[in-house]
Amino acid sequence: MPVITLPDGSQRSFDNPVSIFDVAMDIGPGLAKASLAGKIAGELLDTSYLIDSDVELAIVTERDEEGLDLIRHSTAHLMAMAVQELFPGVQVTIGPVIEDGYYYDFASGHAFSEEDLAKIEKRMSEIVKDDMPIERVVMERDHAIKTFREMGEHYKVQIIEALPENEEVSIYKQGPWMDLCRGPHVPSTGKLKAFKLMKVAGAYWRGDSNNEMLQRVYGTAWTNKKELKAYLHRLEEAEKRDHRKLGKKYDLFHMQEEAPGMVFWHPKGWNIYKTIEGYMREQQALNDYQEIKTPQLVDFSLWEKSGHADKFGDDMFALKSEERDFAIKPMNCPCHVQVFNQGLKSYRDLPLRLAEFGSCHRNEPSGSLHGIMRVRGFVQDDAHIFATEEQIQPEVSQFIDFLHAVYKDFGFSDVIYRLSTRPEKRVGSDESWDKAEKALAQALDSKGLPWEELPGEGAFYGPKIEFSLKDCIGRIWQLGTIQVDFSMPGRLDAQYVSEDGSRQTPVMLHRAILGSFERFIGILIEHYEGAFPAWLAPTQAVIANITDKQSPFVKKVHESLKNKGFRVDADLRNEKIGFKIREHTIQKVPYLLVVGDKEVENQTVAVRARNGEDLGSMSIEAFEQLLTDDVARRGRVASAEEADS
Repeated sequence: MPVITLPDGSQRSFDNPVSIFDVAMDIGPGLAKASLAGKIAGELLDTSYLIDSDVELAIVTERDEEGLDLIRHSTAHLMAMAVQELFPGVQVTIGPVIEDGYYYDFASGHAFSEEDLAKIEKRMSEIVKDDMPIERVVMERDHAIKTFREMGEHYKVQIIEALPENEEVSIYKQGPWMDLCRGPHVPSTGKLKAFKLMKVAGAYWRGDSNNEMLQRVYGTAWTNKKELKAYLHRLEEAEKRDHRKLGKKYDLFHMQEEAPGMVFWHPKGWNIYKTIEGYMREQQALNDYQEIKTPQLVDFSLWEKSGHADKFGDDMFALKSEERDFAIKPMNCPCHVQVFNQGLKSYRDLPLRLAEFGSCHRNEPSGSLHGIMRVRGFVQDDAHIFATEEQIQPEVSQFIDFLHAVYKDFGFSDVIYRLSTRPEKRVGSDESWDKAEKALAQALDSKGLPWEELPGEGAFYGPKIEFSLKDCIGRIWQLGTIQVDFSMPGRLDAQYVSEDGSRQTPVMLHRAILGSFERFIGILIEHYEGAFPAWLAPTQAVIANITDKQSPFVKKVHESLKNKGFRVDADLRNEKIGFKIREHTIQKVPYLLVVGDKEVENQTVAVRARNGEDLGSMSIEAFEQLLTDDVARRGRVASAEEADS
């Protein structure tokens, strides 16, 4: 006679074992119809699962995050069934849920085309209309091997053979089709309402390049067609905003095979880079950071002592000179400890904040490189704070304020906070971890910020907070971080003299706000779609003449604005003014100043915003003030949409 306790604390009693679906029906037919699975003791279970003892149960519907994963997992099976019906002889391998969708790997002599994907999708829709029940069947291991071998599913046989001999095997059936799977799944194919097949790619069996190549079909699935449509729109927007295309269109940078994963910055792109670097240098000085510069090439022994050689050795570029082994630095922290170690520090010197625009190189796999978002050579807005344990919380609180101010200046206000706590394998005492985790949590709480805990996701050397931001089309980018490090200062002999005269090891806080400049600029390009706010725009204004008669005055205006520190160009080409306006509008220059005979006579400029708005005629001084005010606002007013105005 199981007693079921529901999330609201209410209880329901039953005379006999009861399925999750029956519990949902007892609550109400609407919930039963919407139910996709149940959750007991943190485990997701099919709605057909029988409950024969007292449990706490939550009914999972499409409104729950787990519900969407179930839909995607079941849609992967739906796709596999359609593929095998349309292409007899194709073998299925694995089909997991991934971000925004799923994929399935197929072994087939037939190369899937775009036309094939359309056929598969059509058949999937037909199976959905049939609303086939999805049934879980348990088989004994040897019987399952025999069954799949007879079906010609050799990859499934390999998967089952790798399981322990006494393990039962679960199979999921929908109509005549079945596949090996742990589940759970939605109750029937009719629950799968919105999906689309996206692309085909190659993939090695078990991810091993020594194995045979399979065909991986990617798909996406959502709870309804409105969400699917919104997702496809986001993909279209992301494609339009691809920083690699826009980087070429606006002449910002390029990459080439002779320097894989390295950026060739063009003058306009370098203007953006220098603006960001100058801004961060100014902000760090205001927040009491001292800027340093450390070597690019360091003896390998330092990386061995810091522990990086063991953990990241394969990602480091190494070379030999005069019988010594060196590494190009992949990160800045060990070098910052060397600066701290010069001269004995007192507790009065702490916290000591050392910042560097540190140029780093990592031997990333060529297949993972992606424009300027994932590179081998990059610069970080890196800093390390040497502090006592008691100073962790106030330092983190101050850093959060600093980070928020920076993000707002770049036009971002939607920040996501995650606190990663101690992993099983770690250094440092439990007492130190308790203090550090509590300090990070208190810093977030003191700001009234909502945050998510990621248990066990901290680094081996300490807990951390990760800061992610959301761009104008809803994508989430992990950027900032502050990490507590109990390990490296001790490994590298960092000490300070405490108030009682004893030698103590400082805590080291690793922190970054933008991450790498390269990746952050890539994010900005896509967020603003090239229409940067005036303070970031590579060219802030262009002065264009109508005829050659106005050229001297255009040169005068150009010189005046340049001398005030603005990034301006003079367009004196023998082209029609309409052509010039269109060209600079396409390049998304914030302001276009047109000069004709009337403007020369009145010593004014006709000002036009890049969205086409006519701002009227004004004196040079008035425009200088307009541009000064716009630059001073940075991105706090100019959201991605408003940047066009």
